[in-house]
Amino acid sequence: MKKFIALALVLTVQATAADWTQFRGPQGNGVTSEQNLPITLGEKNLKWTITLPGRGLSGALVIGEKIIVTCSSGITQNRLHILALNAKDGSLIWHRQFWATGRTMCHGKTSVAAPTPCSDGKNIFAVYSSNDVICLDLDGNLQWLRGLTADYANVSNSLGMSSSPLLIGRAVIVQVENDSESYTLGLNKKTGVNLWKLNRPKAANWTSPVRLTNTLIALQSKNGIDAIRAADGSKAWSYDGGASTIPSSTLRGGVLYVPSHGITALELNKADAENTPKELWQSRRLSPGTGSPVVLGDKVFTTNKAGVLTAGNLKTGERLWQTRLKGPFSATHVATATHLYCVNETGLLQVVDTRGKEGEITGTLNLDDQILSSPAVGGGAIYVRSNAKIYKISE
Repeated sequence: MKKFIALALVLTVQATAADWTQFRGPQGNGVTSEQNLPITLGEKNLKWTITLPGRGLSGALVIGEKIIVTCSSGITQNRLHILALNAKDGSLIWHRQFWATGRTMCHGKTSVAAPTPCSDGKNIFAVYSSNDVICLDLDGNLQWLRGLTADYANVSNSLGMSSSPLLIGRAVIVQVENDSESYTLGLNKKTGVNLWKLNRPKAANWTSPVRLTNTLIALQSKNGIDAIRAADGSKAWSYDGGASTIPSSTLRGGVLYVPSHGITALELNKADAENTPKELWQSRRLSPGTGSPVVLGDKVFTTNKAGVLTAGNLKTGERLWQTRLKGPFSATHVATATHLYCVNETGLLQVVDTRGKEGEITGTLNLDDQILSSPAVGGGAIYVRSNAKIYKISE
């Protein structure tokens, strides 16, 4: 009972958080409590555009009046950047640079700055495809730096790494999974020293860890889902039905929606989340492409490789309706209580009203730029990051 209350408390606290502090926001599911985002779009909604000093696929963080973004530069992308911008006008507050200590080889479409950083509101934890982990405070002062390649030399894949870190308790969870030396680490957030190291399946994997409770995380791989205790890296339970290695799982209302056989819904045990969950349903009609599923109200949404947005019944997985968007999409959508914000690879932002019998596109804004990263939301604005720029969109 205590663990169930703790789970409910964590979800409630995260749901009211105003900042965007990690990949897919404070809840890790792409949903924001913001109520004043624009639903009809035009050039008037584009407030500023800033050119960044390097490339990147990482999403931005919104922490108070600061926008935090990472990128990489140089012929081999071996220069690592972390910037803080003023949310009001995009002006530079501070800019820190570091040399990569590990491999910077990656596919031409991606970047060394692919993982989205995370923050506890006091410090920023940035991870790069070179397996460098950097901790700065909000004023840009270096707290610690860890080059993981120095300890684990055989970690890389030919396409690049992109799993985003997750902060839970005193641990920064760094999922480093590939065809060679594959592992996940729990790093002490104050020092960067290992709290634990967990060997993982040897296969390229670009998914990110998901918080299940205030003590339990989900690690996704080709084999399925492992629920891991954040304190020591021990395993609580496993789902062995296989899973995608690109879109990540989504937790909402005590149910984990896993990109497995389309979508598989796993209900966490209400009495004790460390017990094996109950499989509610599977639906191949909800199979996602690159983006992770999003849950709004009584529906779960996925977008396939053809750009078709599908709404499924949250209780049964039954397909309710489909709407064709202009794709293709790499970024995961973000959402308010009623609308989805979907940005495709050519920079077209499309707003979809999800409340009707089928999705209605209420607004579009063409940024005419390559965009592969998921947007961030905060302070009544959407921050969209392209390969070279960052854009602020608001009323």
